[in-house]
Amino acid sequence: MMKKALVLQSDFGISDGAVSAMHGVANSVEHELKIFDLTHDIPPYDIWEASYRLWQTITYWTEGTVFVSVVDPGVGSTRRSIAVETASGQYIITPDNGTLTHIERTEGIVAIREIDESINRLPKSGESYTFHGRDIYAYTGARLASGIINFEGIGPEVDVENIVKLPVKEAQIVDSKVEGMIDILDVRFGNIWTNVSRKLFKKLGIAYGGNIEVEIQHDGRSIYQNMMTFGRSFADTHKGEPLVYINSLDNMAVAINQGSFAKAYGIRTGSNWVITFRKTDK
Repeated sequence: MMKKALVLQSDFGISDGAVSAMHGVANSVEHELKIFDLTHDIPPYDIWEASYRLWQTITYWTEGTVFVSVVDPGVGSTRRSIAVETASGQYIITPDNGTLTHIERTEGIVAIREIDESINRLPKSGESYTFHGRDIYAYTGARLASGIINFEGIGPEVDVENIVKLPVKEAQIVDSKVEGMIDILDVRFGNIWTNVSRKLFKKLGIAYGGNIEVEIQHDGRSIYQNMMTFGRSFADTHKGEPLVYINSLDNMAVAINQGSFAKAYGIRTGSNWVITFRKTDK
């Protein structure tokens, strides 16, 4: 069987040996296996961001690629360890804790297997129950990617509807306004990315260079409300000015030119962070 790529994601960071240990386990399964890192800078325990980063990345990898995502605040508990096959032919190995929320909504999941830890567990890992990323996920992912086991060899089948999903607020038009949620932060630059698609936003009839009112609420309380420009790029505003633009995933985003919008206003992510775009004549 042809070897597939193995792509690792976690909230471990790279300040210690945890990620290297996962690489080592995968390499010991198959020395010629190609192993890549998606990111290991997911904020600790942030399942929502893990879910988003998978969705942001997965479609750019070839069919059959195996992803291992380990953001696992429930490690050692009764939460399940699963592997899924997506509608686009990718595989993801992860805790069943909501990490698959975006993938289930956008790509679709066609099959799920619960990991049989009596078979798919690093030999001699003993009674350790706190590093499943190394002992179960990296090990099983490497075995699947290298063709030592097939998908059915992961473990027993699970109903595709029977997975944990995080709450999501779907973007919609309400009273001539487009309303959605803040899906994720463009971490390095502090821009905020929404789940409002370009197609939905365009129904407001706002041309490039036009003014738009933006409001952000958290748990129903207004955090930010201001006018800004709808621009093609940051060059359409002066330094320090806010703008609305279309991001690399074809969704609407908000930024401060050469500044961090998220840091300036204390913005975070999730279904309780609601953003509204309203056309204005001002």
